[in-house]
Amino acid sequence: MATINASSETLVKVEEEHPYHGDILEEILSHVPLIDLIPALQVSKSWNQAVYSSLRSCRNPPKPWLILHTQSARYPYAAVSTHAYDPRSRLWMKISQPSTENPSPLRSSNSNFLYMYPPSINLSFSVDPLNLTWHRAGSPTICRLDPIVAKLGGSIIVAGGAYFFEDDPLAVEIYDTNSREWRKTESMPEDLMGSSSSTWLSVAATDEKLYVMKKHSGEFHCFDLQSNSWSSPGNLRPDPRCFYSVIGHMLEDDRLILVGLIRDVDEKVEKVKIWEAVNCDRSFGYSFREIGEMPPGLLEKLKGESSRVCSIDICTGGSFVYIYKPEDVAGIVVCELVNGGACYWGSVGNPVADRGGAWVVLTCAEVKLEELRRGLKLNGCKFEYVNV
Repeated sequence: MATINASSETLVKVEEEHPYHGDILEEILSHVPLIDLIPALQVSKSWNQAVYSSLRSCRNPPKPWLILHTQSARYPYAAVSTHAYDPRSRLWMKISQPSTENPSPLRSSNSNFLYMYPPSINLSFSVDPLNLTWHRAGSPTICRLDPIVAKLGGSIIVAGGAYFFEDDPLAVEIYDTNSREWRKTESMPEDLMGSSSSTWLSVAATDEKLYVMKKHSGEFHCFDLQSNSWSSPGNLRPDPRCFYSVIGHMLEDDRLILVGLIRDVDEKVEKVKIWEAVNCDRSFGYSFREIGEMPPGLLEKLKGESSRVCSIDICTGGSFVYIYKPEDVAGIVVCELVNGGACYWGSVGNPVADRGGAWVVLTCAEVKLEELRRGLKLNGCKFEYVNV
């Protein structure tokens, strides 16, 4: 394990001995891991400009980081470690930062939205890419055990998952991050009764809409933040052999995708496919376009030592879709969607795969140099490369 931060004095000496400039310098910097570009910003004005120019070029542009948040599975749920994978450099890093209080297990939604929601205690959430800053939203009026929690623009929506003694187990409350106030809105549809928790529903969100889908049936609803209303039920099940599926929102091109498990005649998982949902705001007549199918070798890697897959989850960022088993994140399969349809498949090693009994949550976010500099200077973070 090697510490990342190189000194600016060393780089100044490098510039004096090897005065690279222009396209040659940009080409070199385009192959440097993002975190190593931080000291390069301090070398000189020309190097500073070359760093940002190299990031804007198409040679090797920045890509969203996959971040693994690992903590104890038992109270007090102290954070164990944070690891980040940068697909641009194909390197894993361990991120060490001051510990925070964790009154409940970490959870994620929208792929880059991290939150903690202990019963009867304030909802806490983090929206910055590295989750360095946490916000407290106070406690909603409804007591909930396992609700849907998602970020829609400047609002946090909490839906369903209420305790049995509440009058409305499908209640929906919205927290405005600007006014810092809670308000109630239209409850979830009645046909979600009994399955309104995050255990049974897959969630995707945009700035204005929340999409929820039953993982086992494909039944689908959409909540519109502007009208504060839910759509009529639809169905997102493009293949009758698909027995389990999850949804995600691709922020880069604003489309809803669906990843599903296909079983054979022996009830075993035969394929994992990705579709794009078309016209998903309509009440009926949803259509789909198949984007790709996971190669057999990667499907076996996803299955892992158990040689089976009963459920999956996904984490999306930019054009990347990370697919994994919630109960065992040892095998993480990645699919990069490019040019509106092409798929590039691969796998990502996991630095925390051997930590049995740990609670692992995945997020994926665009990480910029400014956020890395803030983490280093203001939050006291340390970044170290990790061999996987």
